[in-house]
Amino acid sequence: MKPLIHLVTAAILTGSMTLPTHAAANEGEADYIAHMQQWRQARHERLSDPDGWMTLVGMEWLEEGENSVGSAESNSACIPGGPASWGTVYLSGDEIRYVPAPNSGITVDGESHKEAVLVPDNKGTPTVVRSGDLSFYVIFRESYALRIKDRKAPNLLAYEKMPAYDIQPDWRIEGRFEHAEQGAVMEIANVLGQVSETPLFGTFHFERDGAPYSLLALGTDDSSDLWFIFADKTSGRETYGAGRFLYSDGMPEDGKLVVDFNKAYNPPCAYNDYSTCSLPPQQNRLRLAVRAGEMKYHD
Repeated sequence: MKPLIHLVTAAILTGSMTLPTHAAANEGEADYIAHMQQWRQARHERLSDPDGWMTLVGMEWLEEGENSVGSAESNSACIPGGPASWGTVYLSGDEIRYVPAPNSGITVDGESHKEAVLVPDNKGTPTVVRSGDLSFYVIFRESYALRIKDRKAPNLLAYEKMPAYDIQPDWRIEGRFEHAEQGAVMEIANVLGQVSETPLFGTFHFERDGAPYSLLALGTDDSSDLWFIFADKTSGRETYGAGRFLYSDGMPEDGKLVVDFNKAYNPPCAYNDYSTCSLPPQQNRLRLAVRAGEMKYHD
């Protein structure tokens, strides 16, 4: 037995023994899985937020001029609850004014106002008008609309967790990144059929099971990560039919980029009917089954 003991001791001293390497690899994988569990918990908390995407209950387009707002059906913009009259929203070009109904208790950004200018989401943090658990703010999607939320929305009350594939470290992929020309843009459509020009940062090239694939990445030089809108062979079967969203792990360095498909997540349209989600461009429809990240929320 002594020679064997000496051999093991020598292996440890010289670093030639493989057990510590395996242990380090296992420790690295455990750290990664712990990181992903924290990421999923943070995602769960965002979905559970009383002002998050699960609370959307309506969207009402605004007309030029006077728009009456409230729960009464006679209003031009109907809120599913709260006072019969919330007041009036006046739209004049890109100027949006709001006059709350008298003695309604309605607040604008947490304060009472007789009149207020509403900031839409395309010009900064939108102004929030609230009555109890219900609220609205203005969004711009080629024209202006009210996005309506309810802190007691059925979706939110029914939400428990977002289904997802098991965490798989091999879906964290480093690939080659090819930059687009300076100022490049591409047309991205949304679920409303609207099309907008979006800054194109470049193309992510990667391999899976020996086959080459690529995805167009959206972003600018000021971005801290890059955005991918993609679909794959699981879309409409195991995952949401209109595709999923994904952000890279940081920005490209030395021609390389890391993309973790375990972080692929459902767009808001997967769990409510009032979002305006972007759709994957044709170039980002992979002939590959990406069994990583979030799965279909419900049938």
